[in-house]
Amino acid sequence: MTTIETIGEQRCHGGIQGFYRHVSECCAGPMRFAVYQPPQAASQRCPVVYFLAGLTCTEETAAIKSGAQRVAAELGLILVMPDTSPRDTGIEGATGDWEFGEGAGFYVDATETPWSSRFRMHSYVAHELPALIAEHFPADVARSGIFGHSMGGHGALTIALKHPSNYQSVSAFAPIVAPSEVPWGRKAMPRYLGDDPAAWANYDACELVRRQTFPGTILIDQGEADAFLEAQLKPELFDQACAEAGQALLLRRHPGYDHSYYFIASFIEEHLRHHAQALNSA
Repeated sequence: MTTIETIGEQRCHGGIQGFYRHVSECCAGPMRFAVYQPPQAASQRCPVVYFLAGLTCTEETAAIKSGAQRVAAELGLILVMPDTSPRDTGIEGATGDWEFGEGAGFYVDATETPWSSRFRMHSYVAHELPALIAEHFPADVARSGIFGHSMGGHGALTIALKHPSNYQSVSAFAPIVAPSEVPWGRKAMPRYLGDDPAAWANYDACELVRRQTFPGTILIDQGEADAFLEAQLKPELFDQACAEAGQALLLRRHPGYDHSYYFIASFIEEHLRHHAQALNSA
């Protein structure tokens, strides 16, 4: 049995908001994650939704800022929020740059030295973490959804598109949809994956949806006052790729909203209801 350490647990909307640590095989060291168990989890297994946070964030960010627990308690959803990368890796260059390294794992399995030894967030989120959740929490992992914000939106889209049979729902807030074509991705992808753009395409939602569609509607919310909209996010590229691939997409643009958790808190309920509808009919 895999051992997990409880960092702390608090009552929240009739359920339990917990924070935990374990030794990860994928990331070759300790990883932290948060789990919200709704009141229903005390007596039954509940569907689970993974939330992947963005650059600079931790497992605490969405738990504290999104306000998701109230709706999750109503809907009977377990929420899992992992950290965005391994920490205290000791790798030179892993800290000091908010766009790369610790806090900026980009949800890829790095192939380049020295990053390949620790930065394997794709496998961690897609495989190791769900197995851990199934072992230690009352989760019905056969009913799983995934969503995220910014870099985490990129992670949610790419993981769902690469493993469509593992998830029944997917959504994103202001995701990086084309890392191969924007500054954030062009900075991180070569360092994690090497200089061949074909390797980057394996973690590019626009490229992946052309290869494998998701069996359900993808929901994306994007604020039109987002400072990163034009240079880094480019939702129109994913809109076009989905149209070409025949992928069902609901892309909603919201005037006046920026990239912050005020934006996420404004629409988190609609995302959770999107997931619950899919998961409860699975």
